[in-house]
Amino acid sequence: MSVRILNASGCLDALVAPEVARSLDVFVTKTITPEPREGNPPVRIAETDHGMLNSIGLQGPGIDAFVAEHLPRLASLGVELWVSVGGFTAPDFARCCAALDDEESVAAIELNLSCPNVEEAPETAAELVTAARAATKKPLYAKLSPAQWDVAAGARAVVHAGADGLSLVNTIRGLALDSVTLRPRLERAVGGYSGEAIRPIALACVHACASAVDVPIVGMGGVATGLHALELVAAGASAVALGTILFADPLAPRRVRDELRVEAVARGFENPLAAHSVAVAKFGKTLQIASNGTA
Repeated sequence: MSVRILNASGCLDALVAPEVARSLDVFVTKTITPEPREGNPPVRIAETDHGMLNSIGLQGPGIDAFVAEHLPRLASLGVELWVSVGGFTAPDFARCCAALDDEESVAAIELNLSCPNVEEAPETAAELVTAARAATKKPLYAKLSPAQWDVAAGARAVVHAGADGLSLVNTIRGLALDSVTLRPRLERAVGGYSGEAIRPIALACVHACASAVDVPIVGMGGVATGLHALELVAAGASAVALGTILFADPLAPRRVRDELRVEAVARGFENPLAAHSVAVAKFGKTLQIASNGTA
């Protein structure tokens, strides 16, 4: 088995760049909501010194049009397909999941529980997962925010509610100002921050959740090289998603996959998955010693 490479939701249009999508092990759609959305007004993207801010606002056709018009074209690409869904209430998540439940081309559903560019649902993440779980038999991956105080507690809650896996992490809110006017560069001022600067945050979240729950984790956040991917695997991820790097390097999936294998072997591992959770195992052992009062 190998570490699968995915795209982070919203970072690749498979119908515009089908060859890039086919270079992935799994393609994840942008987040689909129950009703069509125009998204936020421009300016919606701003580059920063060490990453990128976006405030797209879940623009999309709505679940009905997606299933009727977009899904058949995506299914024809020949790559495993996950659909990201979102909403503003628990019934929104349930409706999207129900619409996908009988679609054989959809291998899994990612629940976008933490988009920083729209209003949050009034329900807790666990309640949203409960609603989604009741609406579908498909595997559910809960995408969590790195901004919550105790991400491990959030992971335990969504897994208890029925999530089969976790996607870690979503973007985190950030602000960029114009150097001349000192006004926000995005129309809505703040946006979701991604790129290399959030990689230590992603590692910490994956590490915490891998220590707390026993489900597959898709690690993402600032991955640009095979070593970055291997670090997420060591922290507890069983798959890795590429995000911002795809805008600068569309060939990154093949390159990162090759580098990942080389970096693992260079460190004495037979393959990348052999390094899975080695950082977690060490940390867990340290905690056990401390709890026994011997260190």
